[in-house]
Amino acid sequence: MHSTARNPFVEPFFDPATFTVTYVVHAGRGSACAIVDPVLDYDHKAGRTTTGSADRVIAFVREHALSVQWLLETHAHADHLSAAPYLKAELGGTIAIGEHIRTVQGVFRDVFNLGAALAVDGSQFDHLFADGETFAVGELQARALHVPGHTPADLAYQIGDAVFVGDTLFMPDVGSARCDFPGGDAHTLYRSVHRLLELPGETRLFVCHDYPPESRAPRFETTVDEQRHGNIHLHEGVSEGEFVAMRTTRDRTLSMPNLILPSIQLNIRAGHFPEPESNGVRYLKIPLNAL
Repeated sequence: MHSTARNPFVEPFFDPATFTVTYVVHAGRGSACAIVDPVLDYDHKAGRTTTGSADRVIAFVREHALSVQWLLETHAHADHLSAAPYLKAELGGTIAIGEHIRTVQGVFRDVFNLGAALAVDGSQFDHLFADGETFAVGELQARALHVPGHTPADLAYQIGDAVFVGDTLFMPDVGSARCDFPGGDAHTLYRSVHRLLELPGETRLFVCHDYPPESRAPRFETTVDEQRHGNIHLHEGVSEGEFVAMRTTRDRTLSMPNLILPSIQLNIRAGHFPEPESNGVRYLKIPLNAL
């Protein structure tokens, strides 16, 4: 079975611990592929990382004789650690994110007082995408779309008729992502979502997370038409002012994600761990009363 350059195959891997979906996008057995938003497992009680989620992705790639060309991050995630360096070591590929990661690095270098230990030029990543930049995943044509609002650096990746929206949108019955992280902005998110909703109605949208109500199992795929008509926060007819009022009020009630402190420190480094200290152990920082 083989896809076309317009309709790639998309294999999801759902991580119930973080509600994150990792995707492998490819054109069929033996083709090039991209891996989107890979998860490194993290036990925050013990400060221990493991690779079970990433190993499932590796097994799929090898079973289907795929060649990893890209390891794509939609943004610097606050709810899981990136497995991109581990996957690159095992499978190869280019680790990429949007060029506005530099802004996010600058903000969090100050939050964590990292100083010279963190360059804020995006050099930890292999490639930084500009808005509208085109690229290829083997025979599949792709485009990076800057969709800020949740964070300043969010990208969506359009690969054929599939768009990986990161945290710009959730499933229609869940709505939209928070905008209260540093650099987030509800007005900006509204406009970013509408950029996506201008795509053809049949365009497939793949979300980065699903937080399903008790009435259904996790789902990861929707369409532009479904979002236009059914998104509880952003359906047709919702004005920018109405959305901003709702989103701002709702964000005030939300606690910080469980893994924001460890995950941000690694993810602004493209998933790379800090250098070991004199005892050979790597450490992350916990800023007190700072967020």
